[in-house]
Amino acid sequence: MSLSKRLMVEGAGTAWLVFAGCGSLVLNGAAPAPGYGVLEVALAFGLALATATYALERSSGAHFNPVVTVGFAVANRFPIRDLVPYIAAQIVGAVAGAALLAYVASGRPGFDLAASEFGANGFGDHSPSDYQLHSALAIEVVMSFALVTMYLLMSRKGVSRAVAPMVKGACLALIYLVALPVTNGAVNPARSTGPALFVGDWALDQLWLFWAAPMAGGIAAGVLFAFVWGKRGTSRDRDNAVEIQGEAA
Repeated sequence: MSLSKRLMVEGAGTAWLVFAGCGSLVLNGAAPAPGYGVLEVALAFGLALATATYALERSSGAHFNPVVTVGFAVANRFPIRDLVPYIAAQIVGAVAGAALLAYVASGRPGFDLAASEFGANGFGDHSPSDYQLHSALAIEVVMSFALVTMYLLMSRKGVSRAVAPMVKGACLALIYLVALPVTNGAVNPARSTGPALFVGDWALDQLWLFWAAPMAGGIAAGVLFAFVWGKRGTSRDRDNAVEIQGEAA
């Protein structure tokens, strides 16, 4: 499969993740608050990731997240030359998913995109439970580190392809159970960018955190994985890239 086709797959998978996950926040008419809605939204994101990974992993590696792509590149498990195209495709997919969600949500009488906050990530006054910057920073770094580490471990040689997508989905659902009250659940700059572009204003002002913090966590995970496992952990992503591009690992 050519790079262009893999980019289309990455974009489509990211669009599905944003539409299904953020849709569980937006389309029920209520943002999650402590004790209400958190489990349902976390499961929606986790199941969206698991289903997309089952369907598309063999085609593109099924990252659907710039942090995962960067983490794999840092761990030397993904070709550097494909890094920027993959991230661009994920952002385009996230925007497309958010655009479809905005179109569907606008069909509800009285729907106000800005008032709903449209599943955008935030801190301070825009945190679902009013958590401040330092809390949002910590949760995004730690949870992104955990997510990328799980991806890397599941990509090692010998891990069952039948099990890995569900493990990744379960990991994302657990992360969102913790992160939703703090930041509305991010750990994915593309997922954060899509809704923020439609909300504008405060969402764009705070978007920097949802790029910087997850990237820091993802890079740390990649460095640690390369240090501990090195070349012993062969990635399906790297294998896939080798098969597609006809190069030696």
